[in-house]
Amino acid sequence: LGETVISNVKPCSSKGTRNVGAVEEPLKAEEKNKSADISKQKEQCLVPCDVQAKILRGEKHYMCRNLQNSLVEYARSTKKLVRNMMDDQQSSLDYLSNQVNELMNRLLLLNAEVLRKHLDPLPYKAVQSHGLDCTDIKDTVGSVSKTPTGLYIIHPEGSNYPFEVLCDMDFQGGGWTVVQKRTDGIIPFQRTWSEYLDGFGDLSGEFWLGLRKIFHIVNQKATSFSLYVDLESENDKHAYASYDGFWIEDEACSFKIHLGRYSGNAGDAFRGYRKEDNQNSMPFSTFDVDNDGCRPMCTIKEQPVKSCSNFSDNTGWWFNQCGLANLNGVHRYTGRFLATGIHWDTWTMSNKPVKIKSVSMKIRRTYNPYFD
Repeated sequence: LGETVISNVKPCSSKGTRNVGAVEEPLKAEEKNKSADISKQKEQCLVPCDVQAKILRGEKHYMCRNLQNSLVEYARSTKKLVRNMMDDQQSSLDYLSNQVNELMNRLLLLNAEVLRKHLDPLPYKAVQSHGLDCTDIKDTVGSVSKTPTGLYIIHPEGSNYPFEVLCDMDFQGGGWTVVQKRTDGIIPFQRTWSEYLDGFGDLSGEFWLGLRKIFHIVNQKATSFSLYVDLESENDKHAYASYDGFWIEDEACSFKIHLGRYSGNAGDAFRGYRKEDNQNSMPFSTFDVDNDGCRPMCTIKEQPVKSCSNFSDNTGWWFNQCGLANLNGVHRYTGRFLATGIHWDTWTMSNKPVKIKSVSMKIRRTYNPYFD
């Protein structure tokens, strides 16, 4: 039986082997053709791919430039916006500061008015003594009885009328006629030419005696006068500047000031350090009558200045260009910030001009023809 089964199994035909080989040959040919096509496509793609890469790189650079420009523009616009906001904030702060200063001014003026109405600032009224000046009163009345510091009536030679003055009878032997006094800033010194001519303020407080009155006092016959400037700083330090041979010219010459020799410990701010600082022999100036040395313009702290009076808050003084002294400047007080103020810039501490709280200018005869 086993032999019968084996004999019935037919051997594999060689025809089947030949069929497999026939199938493999076309497949290999097809793969070869595909490889050739791919190689051909690769060769054809070489040039376009280089171009495409260049295009992509160009687009990349373009996008980067656009992004960079956008960032720069954004930074600029943001910076401008912040700067505008800061400017707006500063403007608001300046406005509020000005409002506060104005309210403080009004409050000070109201306080001063209340004091004037309810208090007698001096324990005595003006003495009916028609002396030529305070030195004359001291030498005449003082020879009989002690003359106290206070208000007196004088009638200098050449004046058409008598007027009241404050006489300091205590300082250095007395006989001083006070021509200017600053203490608390209650009286504004931003005045017109006519006001500086006739004088203003309160003789018992702050005042300017008046250019006409000063002229008549110092231009009496056979007399000469000295000028004493008494300064007090904000920290209560004192200094002075004294000049002999003080006088001023008449109104036709705009009250030019003339000063003799200087002595003191505050420095000679009237003459200063440079030619353009020198206020000696300069006419008086106000904001509405400009006689200063700025022709046509001065340079102060690297800023062009046409009028020293305008630069000095519309106060009056013997300005040159514009000089180191202005005792009529706007009074400083806590919380107020000003470009200028009362200043005597030769008085320094730590190489900086001292901030001045109060000042007085007083004159006295150095030669009295009646009591030689």
